[in-house]
Amino acid sequence: MDAVEALKTRRSVRAFKKAPVDPKLIEDIVDCARLAPTARNVQPWEFVVMRDPAKLRELAQLTDHGRFIAEAPVCIAVLCKDTKYYLEDGSAATQNLLLAAHAHGLGACWVAGDKKPYAAKVAALLEAPEDYKLVSLVPLGYPADETPRRQKRPLKEVLHWDRF
Repeated sequence: MDAVEALKTRRSVRAFKKAPVDPKLIEDIVDCARLAPTARNVQPWEFVVMRDPAKLRELAQLTDHGRFIAEAPVCIAVLCKDTKYYLEDGSAATQNLLLAAHAHGLGACWVAGDKKPYAAKVAALLEAPEDYKLVSLVPLGYPADETPRRQKRPLKEVLHWDRF
């Protein structure tokens, strides 16, 4: 799948088959995430891959809109060292994760982490150093079913030439 096709066809997936995901595939997805753009090449990110069903259930219970994490075969936490642009850098890495997962035939969903009341609890569950912030949680796996395309605003409504 080429990059433009991946961008135009990716969907948020919240229901997964029970099938395991090959660790080599996960490594390639994280490899794509670590290649994201980063301010001043700081690369503040770390990625924690969770596959233990008990840990996934515990993680899901901490979130407010991520209960489906409990049913995912994998969840990748994106944490960043608390630097000036940690949120921008971690968000770019998260987007790369989502697109790489899709390009490999997996479904994934961005679950918010930064500024959420559960962020510190998740970081503690993952035994992250205190100077790291949770940016996102990305549960992923093989989609259980076809995810319908959500309506997006038309290009003509969002594209502005030379002024707003």
